[in-house]
Amino acid sequence: MEAAHWLVLLMTLVPSSVPQPKDDFQEELVIRPLHSGDIYASFQFRTLWDTDFMRENKVSHYRLFPKSLGQVISKFSVRELHISFTQGYWRTMQWGQPFIPSPPGADFLRYATLPREIVCTENLTPWKKLLPCGSKAGLAVLLKSEKLFHSSFHSQAVHIRSVCQDWQCKTTSWELRQTVNSVFDLHNSGQAKREWSLFKMFSRTLTEACPLASSSKLYIDITDNPQGEQFELSPATSLLSQAVVLGDRRTFSVYDLTQETTFGSVRSLNLLIRWKSNEGEMLRPLLHAERYVAGYGLQTGEIHTLMYNNHPYRSFPVLLLDSVPWYLRLYIHTLSVTSKGKDNKPSYIHYEPSKDRVKPHLLEMLIQLPPNSVTEVTVQFERALLKWTEYPPDPNHGFYVGSSVISSLVPSTVAMDTNSTRERPLFSSFFPCKEESSYFVRIYTEPLLVNLPTPDFSMPYNVICLTCTVVAVGYGSLYNLLTRSFQIEEPNPGLAKRIANVIRKMRGVPPL
Repeated sequence: MEAAHWLVLLMTLVPSSVPQPKDDFQEELVIRPLHSGDIYASFQFRTLWDTDFMRENKVSHYRLFPKSLGQVISKFSVRELHISFTQGYWRTMQWGQPFIPSPPGADFLRYATLPREIVCTENLTPWKKLLPCGSKAGLAVLLKSEKLFHSSFHSQAVHIRSVCQDWQCKTTSWELRQTVNSVFDLHNSGQAKREWSLFKMFSRTLTEACPLASSSKLYIDITDNPQGEQFELSPATSLLSQAVVLGDRRTFSVYDLTQETTFGSVRSLNLLIRWKSNEGEMLRPLLHAERYVAGYGLQTGEIHTLMYNNHPYRSFPVLLLDSVPWYLRLYIHTLSVTSKGKDNKPSYIHYEPSKDRVKPHLLEMLIQLPPNSVTEVTVQFERALLKWTEYPPDPNHGFYVGSSVISSLVPSTVAMDTNSTRERPLFSSFFPCKEESSYFVRIYTEPLLVNLPTPDFSMPYNVICLTCTVVAVGYGSLYNLLTRSFQIEEPNPGLAKRIANVIRKMRGVPPL
């Protein structure tokens, strides 16, 4: 009896000695109504785990963090990983700056890009399986492939990195961020009225938060709509929040999905945005970039990169990273940087030449952009002639060149508090900045489409057809002459001769 008493006591003490799980999951959806009538929707799912894959040789228990990614981090000692798949091009001058930028196509951090990579359901399905609730509950139920891929811009990404738990960074945690950014075009969606709802955008509504999420919120950017004169929100909410996003203080209406009152009596949230006025101007981004190819013919050309500093009185440096395929042979001696019609000498230049069929060109420059100016970077190149086996199935479509990457600390008039990163929304804390007068921005230019000297691949077909015809006619005739047998046939007697023989036979005379 006493042994049983001690056994029960031991069983009650064991759970208290087991450490509590040190992981956390948050999900957010930010909707920004654009002045063009389009809608920008940004999903962010954040999983934070207080563990060390480098020191602990074997992590056996996974609760929220996906095991497939944890094994990769532990086996290959990954310190940071960024992968994105993007369909479309982000129009900065029309939509502003995205919360987390990504280039068209597929991107990896160190550093690889596939500008023509097609994003499809095969990329979205395994992405959703990394979430703790999958696509069964929470904000992920809105990620319907038919609607996302029909939008004018779509990007999905996975970001893994270690973040500090305190301001001295004595202890770190692993952070997994899964993001989806999409812009729904008013005209492509076939909308007759300028109004949006969750059901019209995603063909679904929200019914519950992810049960494993500590925070599940929906943000609506109402910075340009303080009094409701531009658009109307239904149902309305009294919960507001302010956050510094890309150097600008923004105001948001907040819908907390962990509260039952958010869904009302119907247990469903179908947010409606109805536009009232087309007036208002979008805040022009301080840093913007473009790129294009100039020249004529299929021998030489020139790459132009334009960087705009729209700040009225502040100059700031930018870091330009450009990776050019080997079949565009750059003439580095023709590299020029001009601002306001004058030479702008870069303070730092790093160049690694390409090696045919092995590695591309790598050009990195640190350039100071004067205030309210356009800085142009030009470099000439020569097109290489590929082997006929190196051309894609549609060579006349052209060859894609990846986007240029521009990174900078852009001046800001709003101070950013970095000590309360966890208290701010997720979309405002991916690039924390210690400088109160600036914030970090990374932008990508559009990819280039370059034509290379392309042989006429129809000529082999014509040669094959002509050769086969000649062989068939010549060899067929010769084979017919060699294998045909000739026989001599006597001609049949005519009708007059046969009649004469019949008459001669009746008269008893020998036939002719």
